[in-house]
Amino acid sequence: MHGISIPSVSRILHATTDAICDSLDNIHFPTSVSEQRVVKEGFHKLAGFPRVLGCIEGTLIPIQAPTGDEEPSYVCRKGYHAINAQAVCDDKLRFLNVVSRWPGATHDATVLSSSALGQHLEKNPVDGWLLGDSGYPSRSWLLTPILEAHTRPEERYNSCHCRTRNVVERAFGVLKSRFRCLHKSTGCLPFTPAKSSKIIMACFKLHNFCLSRNMPCLVDHDLDEDENDDNHFPDGSPQTDGQTVRRNIIRERFT
Repeated sequence: MHGISIPSVSRILHATTDAICDSLDNIHFPTSVSEQRVVKEGFHKLAGFPRVLGCIEGTLIPIQAPTGDEEPSYVCRKGYHAINAQAVCDDKLRFLNVVSRWPGATHDATVLSSSALGQHLEKNPVDGWLLGDSGYPSRSWLLTPILEAHTRPEERYNSCHCRTRNVVERAFGVLKSRFRCLHKSTGCLPFTPAKSSKIIMACFKLHNFCLSRNMPCLVDHDLDEDENDDNHFPDGSPQTDGQTVRRNIIRERFT
């Protein structure tokens, strides 16, 4: 597009990626009461779900097959080599937390439990919660849908949960429309996992930068989005804190 040769791009790509990641410090989970209030109010306007601090999901980014013993761990459930990038976003499609280093075969629950954000929220109670799909465990700070809703309040909860959580899928759609190198329609990132992870993080930061500058993005709705629709996480007995919180919300807000 810009008359730069492939060899020149190869020479400068990774230095430029490093510079973007070092220069842009724009991915932050809300920690202050005022920041959290703004995020909660934004989510509540979407579908009426209370006290949401973010929506979380994983997405698969295709990469070339790595060499060595680690190669099988990068084969995702969809059959190609990938990195499972986990992200939390707000109601404005801005990413608040990103982890972009785990092999594609890694379960979403493992990515979350090993992340700094997951460990922080597990140890430090917050006034609110994340919304995640059924690939995540139910926690007091992470609410998941009910796999088999049997009552009208449970159905209303699931509907509201889905309409709110859909924002993270939209955020991924915008991200991959802006940066088609992250979508499988362009093949894959032809680099090692470490270099691919850095490029992925640079794209997330550039996405937030574009939002802050109100830069338009033509979203390609024909993209065959390959979100990481992970296997259902066991959601049975014994009763967890997350299930108790979810039950209380259903009784208080959706009955």
